[in-house]
Amino acid sequence: MEFFGGFGGTLIAFLIVLSILVFVHEFGHYYVARWNGVRIETFSIGFGPEAFGFTDRAGTRWKFSIVPLGGYVKMFGDANAASQPGDADAIPPDQRDQAFPHKRLRQRAAIVAAGPIANFLFAIVALAGLFATVGQPYTPPVVSEVVADSAAEAAGLQAGDRIVAIDGQSVERFEAVKRVVALNPETALPLVVERGGARVQLTATPRRTSVTDQAGNSHSIGRLGVRVTEIEFRRPDPATAVWSAMKETAALTGGTLKAVGQIITGTRSAEELGGPIRIAQLSGEVAEAGLSNLVSFMAVLSINLGLINLFPVPMLDGGHLLFYGIEALRGRPLGEQAQEYGFRIGLALVLTLMLFVTWNDLANLQVFSFFKNLVT
Repeated sequence: MEFFGGFGGTLIAFLIVLSILVFVHEFGHYYVARWNGVRIETFSIGFGPEAFGFTDRAGTRWKFSIVPLGGYVKMFGDANAASQPGDADAIPPDQRDQAFPHKRLRQRAAIVAAGPIANFLFAIVALAGLFATVGQPYTPPVVSEVVADSAAEAAGLQAGDRIVAIDGQSVERFEAVKRVVALNPETALPLVVERGGARVQLTATPRRTSVTDQAGNSHSIGRLGVRVTEIEFRRPDPATAVWSAMKETAALTGGTLKAVGQIITGTRSAEELGGPIRIAQLSGEVAEAGLSNLVSFMAVLSINLGLINLFPVPMLDGGHLLFYGIEALRGRPLGEQAQEYGFRIGLALVLTLMLFVTWNDLANLQVFSFFKNLVT
Protein backbone atom coordinates (compact mmCIF):
# COMPACT_ATOMS: atom_id res chain seq x y z
CA MET A 1 0.00 0.00 0.00
CA GLU A 2 1.88 3.04 -1.31
CA PHE A 3 -0.15 5.36 0.92
CA PHE A 4 1.96 4.24 3.90
CA GLY A 5 5.32 5.14 2.34
CA GLY A 6 7.58 7.80 3.88
CA PHE A 7 7.54 9.25 7.36
CA GLY A 8 3.97 10.52 7.16
CA GLY A 9 2.69 7.13 6.06
CA THR A 10 4.71 5.36 8.75
CA LEU A 11 3.28 7.65 11.42
CA ILE A 12 -0.28 7.11 10.16
CA ALA A 13 0.19 3.33 10.07
CA PHE A 14 1.60 3.34 13.61
CA LEU A 15 -1.26 5.46 14.98
CA ILE A 16 -3.86 3.25 13.27
CA VAL A 17 -2.29 0.03 14.55
CA LEU A 18 -1.78 1.30 18.09
CA SER A 19 -5.22 2.93 18.34
CA ILE A 20 -7.01 -0.23 17.21
CA LEU A 21 -5.12 -2.47 19.63
CA VAL A 22 -5.56 -0.07 22.55
CA PHE A 23 -9.26 0.29 21.73
CA VAL A 24 -9.68 -3.52 21.68
CA HIS A 25 -7.92 -3.85 25.05
CA GLU A 26 -9.80 -1.04 26.76
CA PHE A 27 -13.13 -2.05 25.23
CA GLY A 28 -12.69 -5.44 26.92
CA HIS A 29 -12.50 -3.65 30.28
CA TYR A 30 -15.35 -1.32 29.32
CA TYR A 31 -17.75 -4.02 28.11
CA VAL A 32 -17.36 -6.34 31.12
CA ALA A 33 -17.49 -3.38 33.53
CA ARG A 34 -20.76 -2.14 32.02
CA TRP A 35 -22.09 -5.71 32.01
CA ASN A 36 -21.43 -5.79 35.78
CA GLY A 37 -23.16 -2.44 36.32
CA VAL A 38 -20.07 -0.24 36.73
CA ARG A 39 -20.38 3.36 35.60
CA ILE A 40 -17.64 4.37 33.15
CA GLU A 41 -16.50 7.96 33.48
CA THR A 42 -13.84 8.07 30.73
CA PHE A 43 -12.75 5.95 27.78
CA SER A 44 -9.52 7.42 26.45
CA ILE A 45 -7.23 6.50 23.58
CA GLY A 46 -3.95 8.10 24.63
CA PHE A 47 -2.90 10.00 27.73
CA GLY A 48 -2.62 13.64 28.71
CA PRO A 49 -4.91 16.51 27.73
CA GLU A 50 -7.87 15.73 25.51
CA ALA A 51 -7.54 16.40 21.78
CA PHE A 52 -11.21 15.78 20.97
CA GLY A 53 -14.10 13.62 22.14
CA PHE A 54 -17.76 13.40 23.06
CA THR A 55 -19.97 12.35 25.97
CA ASP A 56 -22.56 9.62 25.43
CA ARG A 57 -25.98 9.31 27.05
CA ALA A 58 -24.58 7.10 29.83
CA GLY A 59 -22.24 9.92 30.87
CA THR A 60 -19.05 8.32 29.54
CA ARG A 61 -16.54 10.71 27.99
CA TRP A 62 -15.04 9.07 24.86
CA LYS A 63 -11.89 10.90 23.83
CA PHE A 64 -8.57 10.92 22.04
CA SER A 65 -5.72 12.40 24.07
CA ILE A 66 -2.60 14.06 22.73
CA VAL A 67 -0.07 11.36 23.80
CA PRO A 68 -1.11 8.34 21.69
CA LEU A 69 0.90 5.70 23.56
CA GLY A 70 -1.77 3.68 25.31
CA GLY A 71 -5.16 4.40 26.80
CA TYR A 72 -7.38 3.76 29.78
CA VAL A 73 -10.92 3.28 31.04
CA LYS A 74 -11.70 5.35 34.14
CA MET A 75 -14.35 3.60 36.23
CA PHE A 76 -16.49 5.23 38.90
CA GLY A 77 -14.77 4.80 42.25
CA ASP A 78 -11.22 4.52 40.87
CA ALA A 79 -8.71 7.03 42.14
CA ASN A 80 -7.08 7.56 38.72
CA ALA A 81 -6.51 6.21 35.22
CA ALA A 82 -4.32 3.40 36.58
CA SER A 83 -7.40 1.98 38.38
CA GLN A 84 -5.97 2.48 41.83
CA PRO A 85 -8.82 2.10 44.32
CA GLY A 86 -10.18 5.32 45.67
CA ASP A 87 -11.79 5.90 49.06
CA ALA A 88 -14.67 3.42 48.86
CA ASP A 89 -16.30 4.85 51.99
CA ALA A 90 -16.49 8.30 50.36
CA ILE A 91 -18.88 7.02 47.67
CA PRO A 92 -22.52 7.88 48.50
CA PRO A 93 -24.49 4.75 49.51
CA ASP A 94 -27.05 5.23 46.73
CA GLN A 95 -24.26 5.12 44.08
CA ARG A 96 -22.21 2.23 45.40
CA ASP A 97 -23.89 -0.29 43.12
CA GLN A 98 -22.24 1.58 40.20
CA ALA A 99 -18.76 1.80 41.78
CA PHE A 100 -15.95 -0.53 40.81
CA PRO A 101 -14.49 -0.89 44.36
CA HIS A 102 -17.86 -2.08 45.68
CA LYS A 103 -18.18 -4.93 43.20
CA ARG A 104 -17.54 -8.50 44.33
CA LEU A 105 -14.02 -9.83 44.01
CA ARG A 106 -14.81 -12.10 41.06
CA GLN A 107 -16.49 -9.20 39.25
CA ARG A 108 -13.46 -6.95 39.68
CA ALA A 109 -11.15 -9.75 38.56
CA ALA A 110 -13.28 -10.39 35.47
CA ILE A 111 -13.26 -6.69 34.56
CA VAL A 112 -9.48 -6.48 34.86
CA ALA A 113 -8.85 -9.74 32.98
CA ALA A 114 -11.19 -8.73 30.16
CA GLY A 115 -8.63 -6.38 28.59
CA PRO A 116 -5.93 -8.99 27.89
CA ILE A 117 -8.58 -11.55 26.96
CA ALA A 118 -9.94 -9.11 24.36
CA ASN A 119 -6.45 -8.88 22.84
CA PHE A 120 -6.21 -12.65 22.48
CA LEU A 121 -9.72 -12.82 21.00
CA PHE A 122 -8.81 -10.09 18.51
CA ALA A 123 -5.76 -12.10 17.41
CA ILE A 124 -7.91 -15.20 16.90
CA VAL A 125 -10.52 -13.29 14.89
CA ALA A 126 -7.88 -11.52 12.78
CA LEU A 127 -5.96 -14.72 12.01
CA ALA A 128 -9.14 -16.69 11.31
CA GLY A 129 -10.24 -13.99 8.86
CA LEU A 130 -6.87 -14.14 7.10
CA PHE A 131 -6.86 -17.94 6.92
CA ALA A 132 -10.40 -18.06 5.54
CA THR A 133 -9.81 -15.38 2.89
CA VAL A 134 -6.11 -15.20 1.99
CA GLY A 135 -5.19 -18.66 3.25
CA GLN A 136 -2.94 -20.16 5.91
CA PRO A 137 0.75 -20.65 5.08
CA TYR A 138 1.39 -24.36 4.61
CA THR A 139 4.62 -26.16 3.82
CA PRO A 140 4.70 -29.98 4.03
CA PRO A 141 7.23 -31.04 6.71
CA VAL A 142 9.16 -33.10 4.18
CA VAL A 143 12.90 -32.56 3.74
CA SER A 144 13.79 -32.02 0.08
CA GLU A 145 17.47 -31.29 0.68
CA VAL A 146 19.92 -31.37 3.58
CA VAL A 147 22.47 -28.53 3.63
CA ALA A 148 26.06 -29.72 3.84
CA ASP A 149 27.84 -29.30 7.20
CA SER A 150 24.58 -28.34 8.95
CA ALA A 151 22.82 -29.35 12.14
CA ALA A 152 20.47 -31.46 10.03
CA GLU A 153 23.35 -33.37 8.44
CA ALA A 154 24.95 -33.93 11.84
CA ALA A 155 21.63 -35.28 13.14
CA GLY A 156 21.34 -37.78 10.28
CA LEU A 157 18.36 -36.23 8.47
CA GLN A 158 17.96 -37.31 4.86
CA ALA A 159 16.13 -36.01 1.81
CA GLY A 160 12.62 -37.47 1.78
CA ASP A 161 12.28 -37.60 5.57
CA ARG A 162 8.91 -36.39 6.86
CA ILE A 163 9.22 -34.72 10.26
CA VAL A 164 6.29 -35.90 12.40
CA ALA A 165 7.41 -34.58 15.80
CA ILE A 166 9.99 -32.21 17.27
CA ASP A 167 10.74 -31.60 20.94
CA GLY A 168 7.71 -33.68 21.88
CA GLN A 169 5.30 -31.68 19.69
CA SER A 170 3.48 -33.26 16.77
CA VAL A 171 4.09 -31.56 13.43
CA GLU A 172 1.55 -30.85 10.69
CA ARG A 173 3.36 -28.00 8.90
CA PHE A 174 7.02 -27.17 8.47
CA GLU A 175 6.21 -23.72 9.92
CA ALA A 176 5.88 -25.41 13.33
CA VAL A 177 9.36 -26.93 12.94
CA LYS A 178 10.83 -23.53 12.07
CA ARG A 179 9.25 -21.95 15.15
CA VAL A 180 10.67 -24.57 17.55
CA VAL A 181 14.10 -24.55 15.92
CA ALA A 182 14.33 -20.74 15.92
CA LEU A 183 13.63 -20.56 19.65
CA ASN A 184 16.15 -23.27 20.60
CA PRO A 185 19.62 -22.50 19.23
CA GLU A 186 22.31 -24.87 20.49
CA THR A 187 19.69 -27.00 22.26
CA ALA A 188 19.42 -30.73 21.59
CA LEU A 189 15.95 -31.37 20.15
CA PRO A 190 14.50 -34.88 19.77
CA LEU A 191 13.09 -35.52 16.29
CA VAL A 192 10.80 -38.23 14.97
CA VAL A 193 10.82 -38.70 11.20
CA GLU A 194 9.09 -41.08 8.83
CA ARG A 195 11.57 -42.78 6.52
CA GLY A 196 10.72 -45.66 4.22
CA GLY A 197 7.50 -46.46 6.07
CA ALA A 198 9.19 -46.60 9.48
CA ARG A 199 9.65 -44.04 12.24
CA VAL A 200 13.19 -43.03 13.13
CA GLN A 201 14.30 -41.25 16.31
CA LEU A 202 16.93 -38.53 15.84
CA THR A 203 18.41 -35.66 17.84
CA ALA A 204 19.27 -32.32 16.23
CA THR A 205 21.07 -29.34 17.75
CA PRO A 206 20.21 -26.17 15.77
CA ARG A 207 23.16 -23.91 14.98
CA ARG A 208 23.00 -20.39 16.38
CA THR A 209 22.58 -17.88 13.55
CA SER A 210 22.19 -14.11 13.51
CA VAL A 211 19.47 -12.77 11.21
CA THR A 212 18.32 -9.23 10.47
CA ASP A 213 14.64 -8.31 10.31
CA GLN A 214 12.94 -5.71 8.09
CA ALA A 215 13.83 -2.92 10.50
CA GLY A 216 17.52 -3.81 10.53
CA ASN A 217 17.39 -5.39 14.01
CA SER A 218 19.63 -8.38 14.63
CA HIS A 219 18.16 -11.53 16.21
CA SER A 220 19.83 -14.73 17.34
CA ILE A 221 17.89 -17.83 16.22
CA GLY A 222 18.44 -21.53 15.69
CA ARG A 223 18.78 -22.99 12.21
CA LEU A 224 18.47 -26.65 11.20
CA GLY A 225 19.86 -26.54 7.68
CA VAL A 226 17.22 -28.18 5.49
CA ARG A 227 15.35 -27.11 2.39
CA VAL A 228 11.71 -27.92 1.80
CA THR A 229 9.16 -27.42 -0.94
CA GLU A 230 7.79 -23.96 -1.66
CA ILE A 231 5.18 -22.50 0.64
CA GLU A 232 1.53 -22.61 -0.38
CA PHE A 233 -1.61 -21.02 1.07
CA ARG A 234 -4.61 -23.17 1.95
CA ARG A 235 -8.02 -21.67 2.65
CA PRO A 236 -9.92 -23.77 5.19
CA ASP A 237 -13.65 -23.61 5.94
CA PRO A 238 -14.67 -21.02 8.59
CA ALA A 239 -14.79 -23.49 11.50
CA THR A 240 -11.37 -24.91 10.64
CA ALA A 241 -10.02 -21.38 10.18
CA VAL A 242 -11.09 -20.46 13.72
CA TRP A 243 -9.57 -23.64 15.15
CA SER A 244 -6.32 -23.04 13.24
CA ALA A 245 -6.27 -19.43 14.46
CA MET A 246 -6.68 -20.60 18.05
CA LYS A 247 -3.78 -23.03 17.67
CA GLU A 248 -1.64 -20.37 16.01
CA THR A 249 -2.43 -17.88 18.80
CA ALA A 250 -1.48 -20.49 21.41
CA ALA A 251 1.77 -21.25 19.56
CA LEU A 252 2.66 -17.55 19.25
CA THR A 253 1.88 -17.04 22.94
CA GLY A 254 4.08 -19.96 23.97
CA GLY A 255 6.89 -18.79 21.70
CA THR A 256 6.75 -15.26 23.09
CA LEU A 257 6.82 -16.51 26.68
CA LYS A 258 9.79 -18.74 25.90
CA ALA A 259 11.66 -15.85 24.28
CA VAL A 260 10.99 -13.66 27.34
CA GLY A 261 12.25 -16.46 29.58
CA GLN A 262 15.42 -16.72 27.50
CA ILE A 263 15.99 -12.98 27.85
CA ILE A 264 15.52 -13.23 31.62
CA THR A 265 17.96 -16.15 31.90
CA GLY A 266 20.47 -14.47 29.61
CA THR A 267 20.39 -17.02 26.76
CA ARG A 268 18.88 -14.38 24.47
CA SER A 269 20.03 -10.76 24.20
CA ALA A 270 17.82 -8.09 25.76
CA GLU A 271 18.77 -5.90 22.81
CA GLU A 272 16.07 -7.72 20.84
CA LEU A 273 13.41 -5.95 22.90
CA GLY A 274 11.82 -3.12 20.95
CA GLY A 275 9.67 -0.16 21.87
CA PRO A 276 7.33 2.35 20.24
CA ILE A 277 9.91 3.57 17.72
CA ARG A 278 10.57 0.09 16.42
CA ILE A 279 6.85 -0.70 16.32
CA ALA A 280 6.25 2.52 14.38
CA GLN A 281 8.94 1.67 11.85
CA LEU A 282 7.68 -1.88 11.39
CA SER A 283 4.07 -0.66 11.12
CA GLY A 284 4.94 1.48 8.12
CA GLU A 285 7.00 -1.24 6.42
CA VAL A 286 4.39 -3.95 6.98
CA ALA A 287 1.57 -1.66 5.83
CA GLU A 288 3.44 -1.01 2.60
CA ALA A 289 3.60 -4.78 2.04
CA GLY A 290 -0.19 -5.07 1.99
CA LEU A 291 -3.30 -5.30 4.13
CA SER A 292 -2.96 -9.01 4.92
CA ASN A 293 0.57 -8.44 6.25
CA LEU A 294 -0.64 -5.53 8.36
CA VAL A 295 -3.50 -7.57 9.86
CA SER A 296 -1.10 -10.44 10.65
CA PHE A 297 1.31 -7.97 12.28
CA MET A 298 -1.52 -6.52 14.38
CA ALA A 299 -2.51 -10.01 15.53
CA VAL A 300 1.03 -10.67 16.79
CA LEU A 301 1.19 -7.27 18.51
CA SER A 302 -2.21 -7.89 20.10
CA ILE A 303 -0.94 -11.15 21.60
CA ASN A 304 2.13 -9.36 22.94
CA LEU A 305 -0.02 -6.59 24.42
CA GLY A 306 -2.25 -9.13 26.14
CA LEU A 307 0.73 -11.01 27.54
CA ILE A 308 2.54 -7.91 28.78
CA ASN A 309 -0.55 -6.76 30.61
CA LEU A 310 -0.84 -10.12 32.37
CA PHE A 311 2.62 -9.85 33.91
CA PRO A 312 2.23 -9.60 37.72
CA VAL A 313 3.49 -6.02 37.90
CA PRO A 314 1.45 -3.38 39.75
CA MET A 315 0.12 -0.76 37.29
CA LEU A 316 -0.55 -3.57 34.80
CA ASP A 317 -3.64 -5.77 34.72
CA GLY A 318 -1.59 -8.70 36.00
CA GLY A 319 -0.62 -6.66 39.05
CA HIS A 320 -4.26 -5.98 39.86
CA LEU A 321 -5.03 -9.68 39.46
CA LEU A 322 -2.12 -10.48 41.79
CA PHE A 323 -3.59 -8.18 44.44
CA TYR A 324 -7.01 -9.80 43.96
CA GLY A 325 -5.43 -13.23 44.38
CA ILE A 326 -3.89 -12.08 47.67
CA GLU A 327 -7.26 -10.65 48.69
CA ALA A 328 -8.92 -13.98 47.97
CA LEU A 329 -6.37 -15.83 50.13
CA ARG A 330 -6.46 -13.31 53.01
CA GLY A 331 -10.20 -12.71 52.93
CA ARG A 332 -9.56 -8.96 52.77
CA PRO A 333 -7.57 -6.63 50.49
CA LEU A 334 -4.05 -5.48 51.19
CA GLY A 335 -3.73 -2.30 53.18
CA GLU A 336 -3.83 1.02 51.39
CA GLN A 337 -0.15 1.74 52.10
CA ALA A 338 0.97 -1.66 50.76
CA GLN A 339 -1.01 -1.12 47.57
CA GLU A 340 0.41 2.39 47.18
CA TYR A 341 3.99 1.10 47.49
CA GLY A 342 3.15 -1.65 45.03
CA PHE A 343 1.88 0.83 42.45
CA ARG A 344 4.97 3.03 42.90
CA ILE A 345 7.26 0.04 42.33
CA GLY A 346 5.19 -1.02 39.34
CA LEU A 347 5.33 2.47 37.84
CA ALA A 348 9.10 2.54 38.29
CA LEU A 349 9.45 -0.85 36.57
CA VAL A 350 7.22 0.16 33.65
CA LEU A 351 9.05 3.45 33.14
CA THR A 352 12.44 1.71 33.35
CA LEU A 353 11.36 -0.82 30.73
CA MET A 354 10.08 1.95 28.45
CA LEU A 355 13.40 3.80 28.72
CA PHE A 356 15.34 0.61 28.04
CA VAL A 357 13.41 -0.41 24.92
CA THR A 358 13.51 3.16 23.60
CA TRP A 359 17.29 3.16 24.04
CA ASN A 360 17.42 -0.15 22.15
CA ASP A 361 15.46 1.47 19.33
CA LEU A 362 17.73 4.50 19.18
CA ALA A 363 20.90 2.40 19.43
CA ASN A 364 19.92 0.57 16.25
CA LEU A 365 21.67 2.08 13.24
CA GLN A 366 18.62 1.46 11.06
CA VAL A 367 16.56 3.57 13.46
CA PHE A 368 19.19 6.34 13.44
CA SER A 369 19.01 6.24 9.64
CA PHE A 370 15.23 6.42 9.88
CA PHE A 371 15.41 9.63 11.94
CA LYS A 372 18.11 11.05 9.72
CA ASN A 373 15.78 10.72 6.75
CA LEU A 374 13.22 12.87 8.55
CA VAL A 375 15.44 15.93 8.42
CA THR A 376 17.02 15.45 4.99
